[in-house]
Amino acid sequence: MDNRATLLIEVGTEELPPKSLKQLATAFADGMAQKLLDAELISAADQVVWHAAPRRLAVSVEAVAQCQPDQPIERRGPAVKAAWDDNGEPTKATQGFARSCGVEPQQLETLTTEKGEWLVYRNIQAGNPATELLPAMVQDSLRQLPIDRRMRWGAGDGEFVRPVHWLVALLDEQVVDFELFGVRSGRQSRGHRFHANHDVVLNTAGDYLTALRQAHVVADYRERQDLIIAQVETLAASEQGSAVLEPALLDEVTSLVEWPQAVLGKFDPEFLQVPAEALVAAMGDHQKYFHLLDSDYRLLPCFVTVANLDVDDPSLIVAGNERVLRARLADARFFWESDRKRSLGELAQGLSTVVFQQELGTLADKSQRLGKLASAIVKAADRDIDSHQVTQVAELCKADLLADMVGEFPALQGVMGQYYADAERLDVAVGQAIREHYLPRFAGDQLPTSELGACLALADRIDTLVGIFAIGAVPTGDKDPFGLRRAALGVLRLQLEFGLDLPLLPLLEQAVSGLPTTLQSEGLAIQVKEFIDERYRGYAESEGLGRDTVEAVLTIAPERLLDAQTRMRALQQFRSNPSAASLAAANKRVANILNKVDGAVELTVDPELLTESQEQALYQALQLCEQNAQPAVEKRDYLAVCEQLAGLRVVVDEFFDAVMVMAEEPALRANRLALLGQMRRLFLRVADFSCLQS
Repeated sequence: MDNRATLLIEVGTEELPPKSLKQLATAFADGMAQKLLDAELISAADQVVWHAAPRRLAVSVEAVAQCQPDQPIERRGPAVKAAWDDNGEPTKATQGFARSCGVEPQQLETLTTEKGEWLVYRNIQAGNPATELLPAMVQDSLRQLPIDRRMRWGAGDGEFVRPVHWLVALLDEQVVDFELFGVRSGRQSRGHRFHANHDVVLNTAGDYLTALRQAHVVADYRERQDLIIAQVETLAASEQGSAVLEPALLDEVTSLVEWPQAVLGKFDPEFLQVPAEALVAAMGDHQKYFHLLDSDYRLLPCFVTVANLDVDDPSLIVAGNERVLRARLADARFFWESDRKRSLGELAQGLSTVVFQQELGTLADKSQRLGKLASAIVKAADRDIDSHQVTQVAELCKADLLADMVGEFPALQGVMGQYYADAERLDVAVGQAIREHYLPRFAGDQLPTSELGACLALADRIDTLVGIFAIGAVPTGDKDPFGLRRAALGVLRLQLEFGLDLPLLPLLEQAVSGLPTTLQSEGLAIQVKEFIDERYRGYAESEGLGRDTVEAVLTIAPERLLDAQTRMRALQQFRSNPSAASLAAANKRVANILNKVDGAVELTVDPELLTESQEQALYQALQLCEQNAQPAVEKRDYLAVCEQLAGLRVVVDEFFDAVMVMAEEPALRANRLALLGQMRRLFLRVADFSCLQS
């Protein structure tokens, strides 16, 4: 009989949360894959496939061993010389060991090693059947799912994300019999809630997708999503438009339907007078509709919704959705008209009543801190920006949080601020900066395009980081309620990708000085700087920089992050130079020697005490290299500096081959240590080469 079989596990539930369905399904598959691999029921090459629909999570594997492989057992017992007494009878130690193994002492074998001979018990342990192992695997995998809140239902004590109604567990045609959440496993799945509300009997695990499709359920998540994309794009083309299939919304819609049927609806073109972002938010966030754009990327008065029903005449579905959307759009128009009756300045007056954080004060307090910090950033970055505009944007950038539109659609913060600023005919740069100071909102998001917006964005993130660290709410593990890791990544990207060349620590210290005096503490700015540096390590590695290259530069604590990035790229490129490995080894040697010296090393070299030709050659080479490297350092041409340093390779190697640094004569030893100190100082003009791995 073939020892491989197709495994299918399906957990049938009430409707699962659509925003987390995909994550739950992939986590279930990952958990099962690891457990099957650990039990040697599959190999690393075998694929565990996940399926997910609103009422089900499933995994399937085509080649699961029906039984674990047999395992050889070897247990070492007493040494042979202590195993038998003078009469050749087993000692008590031998008897106890044999008894624990379930055999007679005479059945034990001998193991010979370099350290002597030992009694040993050898046997073959038969592998466990998969049907005995799978129940615990399924239970553990489900228990480990990333579920924020678990539910309890009925009289049972089981907890899951939603009540469980059926459980399928098949190994080919064989039912893997067990009970979970008060439900007995079997071969009965369920069809579509309306089109086929009955049991779907699966004769074998391989029938799963076909049998459910016949019951109006497309269980394959990827196939269902492809169907939705094709249907939506076809309907959009019928209106000479294109659909915007935002990934998060597409995933959510895919998680809401089992039998997707896209339909086209329309709304009154008069609503297009409302900012497009507000209409899109009403359609996408509230109604889960896809919006359409014309060839000029303007919003069309149309939408596509995906129903979970297949009907001959979808007009009732269309009419119902159009009616609901009209009410949503009417609300958006009301908010738009109502909000414009108050200026941003009037809205900003209400910020003093909105608490940003209990210990950090109100949003008005934060706006004041932003103004001072942004002005400092503009000055430090040497940007030609109107100081009045900096102050104005800082005062107004949070004002739209009190607008009715943002209250209804929080994702429009900043966006509506720009619209309201433009409606007041404020300077275009002010409105743009209000919108852009929220960028980037997440990893990979776009950056501000204006210098004013970038400076305010950086100030906002620095203020948040310093303030939240000051109250002790430092991120731990996967807990980061204030999004400080995201804020730190924003600080990095605004400096590196936008090009704000700034000394970060002084700005962090200024941010600390702007906090309430009770929260100001020594070392707070350094603590935040270290947190940002730690985020930078991951960022730099994602940019293709080696970990030791990153450490080699961060160890010397360059003042400006943009400068640090330039050093790293130069060092990474220099590492292909044949001299790089030798210089790194020499720097390690120098660092080790200097670290063992008690007290500070004097860096002034007395040429008269250089008695060996090799140390004289090194001294002269260092003076020349220092002189030639200085202009390149000033230009931040660190690759050129590295190439200058590469010229030291021969004299450095000859020095270490011929000269005893730790000479017995104190003056000679001190002079040679000073020479090494000069060499190390020269290399540190770029990075700590001793951190580089071969």
